[in-house]
Amino acid sequence: MKQTKWLTNVKLEVGERFLSNGAVETETAIFHLKIINGKIVEQLSENETIPADEEQLDMKKMLAIPTFKEMHNHLDKTYMTLDWKACIPVSSLKERLYLEAKELMELAGTAKQRATKMIETLLGYGSTHIRTHVNIDPYIGMKNLEGVMAALESFNGNVTYDIVAFPQHGLLRENVPALMREALRNGATMVGGLDPAGIDNAIEKSLYEIMDIATEFDADVDIHLHDGGFVGYYTADKWIDIVEEAKYKGRTALSHSFCLGDVPILQQEHICTRLAEQDVAIMSTVPIGLGRTLPPIELLDRHGVRVYFGCDGFYDSWSPYGTGDVLEKVTRFSELYRRIDERSLRLGLKWATGGVTPLDSFGNKVWPKVQDYADFVFVDAVSTAEVVARKPANRKVMVKGEFVSIPEI
Repeated sequence: MKQTKWLTNVKLEVGERFLSNGAVETETAIFHLKIINGKIVEQLSENETIPADEEQLDMKKMLAIPTFKEMHNHLDKTYMTLDWKACIPVSSLKERLYLEAKELMELAGTAKQRATKMIETLLGYGSTHIRTHVNIDPYIGMKNLEGVMAALESFNGNVTYDIVAFPQHGLLRENVPALMREALRNGATMVGGLDPAGIDNAIEKSLYEIMDIATEFDADVDIHLHDGGFVGYYTADKWIDIVEEAKYKGRTALSHSFCLGDVPILQQEHICTRLAEQDVAIMSTVPIGLGRTLPPIELLDRHGVRVYFGCDGFYDSWSPYGTGDVLEKVTRFSELYRRIDERSLRLGLKWATGGVTPLDSFGNKVWPKVQDYADFVFVDAVSTAEVVARKPANRKVMVKGEFVSIPEI
């Protein structure tokens, strides 16, 4: 049986115009959207008549923007729902990993509870897709995976996801490769890795092991790469070789990748070209206070490399900070790199939406289209540019034509 409704008085971006002072202004219009079984089947202008006998939901001229994709997260690590706990300072990544390992057993029993709260938070801000890395290690085996999967399944229909089997404490140790394979047989959907130089101490061996597991299970890959400078650069360059050899174009990503901004511009141009050729995506969390550069996101973008933002873990043993709002990452990046004009602010939204923007780079309306799912974040704003700059609160999240009911953040 068809389920039909109209979303009336929806504000959509339709184009742009140049003002006399040379500035660009976003143009919007009001539409009525007909939704059948969760998909948009018709878009009418506000002065057109809609059937009076069909269900109508008045959106009161709120601006509709695409829902977000949270593309780098750790649902299993958060302390959310537990008592307050600040972090213990450390002097190295290895020391942090040691302290995390000590509390894994203590936290494993509440994995579903904690992950559920984090998913509610992400969804409340507008993220309807989550890529989560989940610890797979000798200390707790599959316990975190089981809890995270149970939490995600309770949001079926509202949240889609990737689950990355993540060897947080090193891939090339004890029985971790066997555990990674077990995770992929039991619900993980992607293969992860961590610092082939800094943690595994064997760049090529680590990378080839990652790809061997990936091809065995026909799974995509997302590798944490914190190693900086030319060591990290070499790792990224070698990974692209392995991707090409395995014919894995378009199926892998490198997260963090600070090293890409550590090297001279000629090397940056070279690696951006290679990443684009093999369609290796870059996942950035736009961190602050690291005392080093970010990957060259705008350069990567100009070369056609897919770039996505994520919140990473928040309120956990690694950091007490973070909100779960991936839009905040776009705002932070835009502010850091002085993206202050209407068009650059507007286009920056793509790093939170998986590449979708209402207008393309020429100002043409490209979203939403007929037959798209009615997935929206509704906000009180004049334009996407204002959304990026001001991060409006009181967002209303809709998935397939139905509002998502979540606890207040």
